[in-house]
Amino acid sequence: MDFAWTSEQNELRAQARSVAQSAVARYGRHNDSWINGFSKDFAKELAQRHWIGLTWPTEFGGAGRPPVDRLIIGEELIAAGAPIAAMWFADRQMGPSLIAYGRPDQQEAFLPGMLSGDDTWCIGMSEPDAGSDLASLSTQAVRDGDEYVINGQKIWTSFGAVADYCYVICRTSNEGPPHQGISEVIVPMDTPGVEVRPIKDMTTNQHFCEVFFTDVRVPVTNLVGIEGNAFKQTMRQLEHERGGIDRLVSNQALFAMAVERADRSDPRVRQEIAALESNYRIGRILVTREVLGQAPKGFSAATKCFCTEHEWRVSEFVARTYGAEATVWNEVVHGLLYSPGYTIMGGTSNIMRNILGERVLGLPREPR
Repeated sequence: MDFAWTSEQNELRAQARSVAQSAVARYGRHNDSWINGFSKDFAKELAQRHWIGLTWPTEFGGAGRPPVDRLIIGEELIAAGAPIAAMWFADRQMGPSLIAYGRPDQQEAFLPGMLSGDDTWCIGMSEPDAGSDLASLSTQAVRDGDEYVINGQKIWTSFGAVADYCYVICRTSNEGPPHQGISEVIVPMDTPGVEVRPIKDMTTNQHFCEVFFTDVRVPVTNLVGIEGNAFKQTMRQLEHERGGIDRLVSNQALFAMAVERADRSDPRVRQEIAALESNYRIGRILVTREVLGQAPKGFSAATKCFCTEHEWRVSEFVARTYGAEATVWNEVVHGLLYSPGYTIMGGTSNIMRNILGERVLGLPREPR
């Protein structure tokens, strides 16, 4: 197999790197920029380049480009720290979910705002008592005529305070096994009864939010897919979330800074750098298999596990390289403090290993 990039792909990478560098010069560099770097203006610039919805079918307003093109562009933008968070969730999973499961009127209503960079979306998934175990969620959507009445709480909802829409995973029935009765409903964030409370983490970022739904009424037409049968839809959505380049390249900028600073005359340091470089390339192969549809079903759990644990090892290398300076507040430490989240966001590594063992390898569950 030839792992070399084509001349067209190399040209696209150079273009994306130039765009990223320009964005950093104008908007600043952001650690973990796909989740911490928020700029509507830059999102609209990307929209003008048709880099939002790059891989979506042309009949839905997308560019119809190969998935590997999105990987290349995303890798360069995130590695440089360009602020792409305002469009990333919609481009990564909300748009593809609506294309796969939405009705034509929903696609016509919501996709254009995503593609233009005007609308920011958040995901109402995790709850205080339902993190990686989505089947245990309890937020209720009860049908009342032509409306759903939603009550419950979501947490770790990135950009809930600035989003225009929330893609809410909720329960429309309590009958049957836990994974049944789950539905996906679109909620405009300015709907009465929606309360957002930002959470400031130890890095001083405030993109995480608590979102409370109190008698929130939305039209039944905001249901995406089949009522009570959305668990498979959500699992497919998580394939997009867990197997992408954002799970590998988040702190690549810090790695490059640390390599320049490291004592490369020490063979042990050179060996560690070589190991991290090798693992990065292995991770990129895993991500490439995901975006090309070559990975087994459910294998994104393994991809996320490997890639985010690589990011954790990168952060340890950066911390050792900077030594005592890594205890003084600066942009490097800001990035290092975010590293515990890599193996938690999108499903913890323990949960990913369970998924891999049970759903991919078919291993038996331990008797209780």
